[in-house]
Amino acid sequence: MPLNPSRSRMKDRSGSSSVLGRPEFLSLNVPPRNNRSWKRSSQSKTQQNQQNENPPEPGENVKERREATRLPDEDCMLLNPSFRGIAINSLLAIDICLSKRLGVCVHTTSSWGSIRSAVTLLALTGHGITWICGTLVCLTQSNTLAGQEVLINLLIALILDVLTVAGVQKLVRRKGPWDISPGFLDCVALDTYSFPAAHASRAAMVSKFLLSHLVLAVPLRVLLVLWAVLVGLSRVLLGQHHLTDMVCGFALGFLHFSLMETVWLSSGACQTLISIGTFSWASVH
Repeated sequence: MPLNPSRSRMKDRSGSSSVLGRPEFLSLNVPPRNNRSWKRSSQSKTQQNQQNENPPEPGENVKERREATRLPDEDCMLLNPSFRGIAINSLLAIDICLSKRLGVCVHTTSSWGSIRSAVTLLALTGHGITWICGTLVCLTQSNTLAGQEVLINLLIALILDVLTVAGVQKLVRRKGPWDISPGFLDCVALDTYSFPAAHASRAAMVSKFLLSHLVLAVPLRVLLVLWAVLVGLSRVLLGQHHLTDMVCGFALGFLHFSLMETVWLSSGACQTLISIGTFSWASVH
């Protein structure tokens, strides 16, 4: 008798399924694991199993949803920034760009690298250690009461300038336009950050102080002002400060001078400090 075609097809399918069910053909029935969709489905299945075993509380579920929908800070964008914020960011960008362009003596291979040593020497004339040590030497050599009075007040102004600038730098912690580590003398003078410029502040304060308390000829006055400007600019050329650091340093130096003029020590108070410093308190009395 002829076989029914539907029955013959069922036999073929059952035979093929029995053959594929053998151990040596089991790998043919497993889908490839390199597929990403298979990985995602397996991960979702494991997560569902974990959630079924340990169902989260309602409050935790809401928190997880909020954290999942929250974007990272770098992906967020202010769609309506204020005019003030735009102006400040634009000025800072211009400041950084100009400061980097003016850093022509950062390295010996820079465009003005041949005069780097001269610019470094010029910046050294405005260093805090230089002026404090020089004032102490002049104080030991001075024999007049008026000279000692001026030198004592200048020494106090220098110490005030160093401490104030160091405190502001620690608060602001602004780095320079170039990645340059501070030198040994800068670390001793606590001049480790960029804002405000310590050399500019000191040069402005010292020049204003000397112009007010010393009788100088006009050419010397012009040279003193020119020296203060060049000292502040030298640190920008060396890549240590921004232009805004230099400008704020000049302003802070004038502020120190005004404060020192307000609390000016008299000759008697200066002689008392000298006697305490030289351990000659008994000779004064």
